[in-house]
Amino acid sequence: MADGYSYGMWVVVVLNVGIFLFFTLSFIKPKGHAEWRNMGIVLAFLVALFSEMYGFPLTIYLLTGWLGEAYPVLQPFSHKFGHLWVVVFGGSTMAWVVVMGFSLILLLSGYGLLSKGWRQIHGAQGKMVTEGVYAFVRHPQYTGLFLVIIAFLVQWPTLLTVLMAPILLFAYTRLAQSEEKVMYNRFGEEYKEYAQCLPRFFPAIGQWFRFITASSASPEINPMK
Repeated sequence: MADGYSYGMWVVVVLNVGIFLFFTLSFIKPKGHAEWRNMGIVLAFLVALFSEMYGFPLTIYLLTGWLGEAYPVLQPFSHKFGHLWVVVFGGSTMAWVVVMGFSLILLLSGYGLLSKGWRQIHGAQGKMVTEGVYAFVRHPQYTGLFLVIIAFLVQWPTLLTVLMAPILLFAYTRLAQSEEKVMYNRFGEEYKEYAQCLPRFFPAIGQWFRFITASSASPEINPMK
């Protein structure tokens, strides 16, 4: 976290985009045109994020005029002070620790849901899944992806990623609606009853801990309760 020029690391940008895209594709396997289109938006989000994190701090650079007067600590080309939250909180190292810690929890929770959801769907072999993480929401993998996106927004907010996040949410909401039509046609009343009892992406506040910590091998939970 030196105070000198800490950007221009384009190899690191490519490596990070590749690593996170690999993990995402490992758990969300696109099949049709809509799924690949949405994954393209995810890729664009990752490129925008890591380009500003390690390539060039465009957001901080564009805001330098305003931030420079409000926050004299600003050193836009150092990695620590190129971080928007650290700048807003006066260059506090504690702010950096809190932001990184919270975003890490969100990131691990998100990829945990992606992994659990994939294992359950893969293990069901075409059968309807209503247990484990699917006992809390209808699309836990997309919930996991949203948590990953939110984690990155908390960790390193940029103008481009803040603009792209609602687009991602809208795109995957449309995809989920399309998938639900397929499920209705395939499982009929069984899926209709299941869908009526559970939210699409986000469980009730009191259920989040159980949702995040649910095992992919959990016994079936009656969603009617």
